[in-house]
Amino acid sequence: MPVTPIAPVQGVMPTDYLSGAGAVPGTDGSAFGASLTGAVDNLQQLQSTSKELAVSAVTGNLDDIHNATIAASRAQITLELVATVRNKGVDAFNEIMRMQA
Repeated sequence: MPVTPIAPVQGVMPTDYLSGAGAVPGTDGSAFGASLTGAVDNLQQLQSTSKELAVSAVTGNLDDIHNATIAASRAQITLELVATVRNKGVDAFNEIMRMQA
């Protein structure tokens, strides 16, 4: 199982927005939702791969234990990232709810 590079984050504002060169159109939030859905789908795939490799390692059908270790580490780190993003989202929501009109 070759290690693939981490894909860049999609939906980031273009750099010309920072320089004031162009206006960024408003969005309805669907890109953010799609990014979160993609992250959760990726997490599920990583966990599934990790589980399959762990079962193969336990049953003795795995030639290289490093693949199982790397897959488990990738799944764990991705889960921590998704949990952190979720916690920050909940914190932001709570902060918005505390704002006075």
